[in-house]
Amino acid sequence: MTDAGRRDIDGAIAGLAGKLPGELEVLARVAYNYAWAWDPDGDALFGDVDPDRWVSCAGNPVRLLQEASAERLSAAASDAAILERADALDRRLAEHRAAPPSRPGAPVAYFCAEYAIHASLPIYSGGLGALAGDLVKEASDRALPFVAIGLLYRQGYFRQRIDMSGWQREYWLDTDAERLPAALVRGDDGEPLTVTVPVRDETIVAQIWRVDVGRVPMYLLDAERPENSAFARFTTSQLYVGSPEVRLNQYALLGIGGRRALAALGIEPEVIHLNEGHAAFGSLEEPGATIEDVVASSRPHTVFTTHTPVPAGNDAYPGGEVALLLEPLIEQRGFGDESVLALGRTHPEDEHEPFGITQLAIRTSRATNAVSRRHGEVAREMWQELWPGTPVDDVPITHVTNGVHVPTWIGGPMRGLLDRYLGDGWITRAADPATWDGVDAIPDDELMAVRREQRSALVDLVRDRIPRDRLVRGEERSFVQAAEVAFDPDALTLGFARRVATYKRLSLMVHDAQRALDLFRGDRPVQLILAGKAHPKDEPGKQLIQQLLHLRGAEGTESRVIFLADYDLASAARLVGGCDVWVNLPRPPLEASGTSGMKSVLNGGLQLSVLDGWWAEGYDGTNGWALPGEVDHDHQAQDARDAATLYRLLEDEVVPEFYAGDGAWVRRVKASLKTCGPQFSATRMLQDYESKMYATADVPA
Repeated sequence: MTDAGRRDIDGAIAGLAGKLPGELEVLARVAYNYAWAWDPDGDALFGDVDPDRWVSCAGNPVRLLQEASAERLSAAASDAAILERADALDRRLAEHRAAPPSRPGAPVAYFCAEYAIHASLPIYSGGLGALAGDLVKEASDRALPFVAIGLLYRQGYFRQRIDMSGWQREYWLDTDAERLPAALVRGDDGEPLTVTVPVRDETIVAQIWRVDVGRVPMYLLDAERPENSAFARFTTSQLYVGSPEVRLNQYALLGIGGRRALAALGIEPEVIHLNEGHAAFGSLEEPGATIEDVVASSRPHTVFTTHTPVPAGNDAYPGGEVALLLEPLIEQRGFGDESVLALGRTHPEDEHEPFGITQLAIRTSRATNAVSRRHGEVAREMWQELWPGTPVDDVPITHVTNGVHVPTWIGGPMRGLLDRYLGDGWITRAADPATWDGVDAIPDDELMAVRREQRSALVDLVRDRIPRDRLVRGEERSFVQAAEVAFDPDALTLGFARRVATYKRLSLMVHDAQRALDLFRGDRPVQLILAGKAHPKDEPGKQLIQQLLHLRGAEGTESRVIFLADYDLASAARLVGGCDVWVNLPRPPLEASGTSGMKSVLNGGLQLSVLDGWWAEGYDGTNGWALPGEVDHDHQAQDARDAATLYRLLEDEVVPEFYAGDGAWVRRVKASLKTCGPQFSATRMLQDYESKMYATADVPA
């Protein structure tokens, strides 16, 4: 594999270093590799250069070093402690990058529509991006030969604010790519390296940016080129645009353009991993005189991960739109429209059936996996018709349950505690249950002190953000003042933060409004933090947010129930680190996996969740609480039962146990760490991908 774009990264580092005092040049090198973000001292080190600027730059180290005043840079260059820490961090990252590959051969090329690497790189929306970012980081930690392919969205996903009525309003902010920890890849002639993707009646020209994530180079295609029309440039403007034409352009650029970018960069991957079907059009780049030849060429080295059992998550488009999109490619290759469109239909002969990118991805891959054991069962049933006559249990869809990148999501105090009791290098052994045996030796008071410290950090975030949000909305002064003393660092804290969609059943929290209010107004303080975004086109999702906001405005709850707007990676880390109980109420079986609860586990949080997705594998009766996971098509009756179970568990078990002080709570936390810590780490997840999906295997019949 060539290290394509390395010269350009080095050039960007040299350019930034030239603007800094000589003593701080090492920080330029560190800034252009996101491995600093999961080093225990990375964030703190940059923050100490200029604390206020670090916050205003949203944790972007390149912007920090570009924008910090000469006075602040000079002070940092004279601070022996900062210089010593910077050199130590640089050495750690250099050792990380220099590790020999874990296996010989060409890399895995990982295609995904979004990546949540860090809040300063806003090319993510939610869970899919968080999972992709964690897998990329784990591949770096394990020195797996790996490259990532995506799109550089100039406006990313929408930002969220809530108006006086509780209605979600969306807005977008531009990202200046020149000020990201990224470098534009250039050819030997010094000009940007570009690829072209003909679609409909025009050709999209895309340049390629390189972002280093530890050992893994991530290549992002960008249509912001003067050759492109305004419509073509918009292809890489916003994530998950509602327009079908733009979405299809994005999928063509990611899939076909991504494959052409690999070729232009001189990278010949051993495995193509499609993380969701957004890049499935790339399989049409395979050689072959007929579409059957193309499929035969694609399958031996392509694997596919499906992430959702929700029908809306499996994009489908009218065949005519897809034929129009791919017309230049189809004509160039001499394929018939119908032979291509048939690949995206469950029933290939049905000309009226829409074209599904999931069906295309499955048909052109040698292996398909779901993202939890239960999701595997659902996926085999959902896609059984792609294998006519095959019993559902024999449908060749396996599962690799999601996991989370431990160094990214574990809070600093909790990491320090586990460093002391789990032994040197425990994070590298996170997938081994024996690693977690040391949890039993942690004194209860030390564990609870760490929990309070991380809960206090969440309280600080609430008291900083919520008064300003209420002031901007024009709320009454008393409501603003209540936010200034909101939350108690010693009170039981519940968290419910995730993408707002109807199947997530956020409404169960207020199904019995009076019972919910009694819980939050009780003598034993209970506080609830809510966060999440509804897609701009999802009116029912926005109505759910509005409904919940009535609860936070009820008398007696002003300082105990809050909605944290504009949920992102940075606020997510505070929430999963500080909440005592992570609540998840999906309608079974519609939760493919979920990962936010896994992050809560790493920080000593407990789960109160429906037995769906990952929790159906994680729950053992001693490590949290569970609501039934049975399927019931009478949704109204199911919601009433589950809401009653939720309130009963909170009133009779969760709240009394937290305040009892008899050690039961700590025992449950330790059981959660020991059982879920190893099982739901990204280390275990990547090991499963290597053994189940990446290893050379015969193509299924």
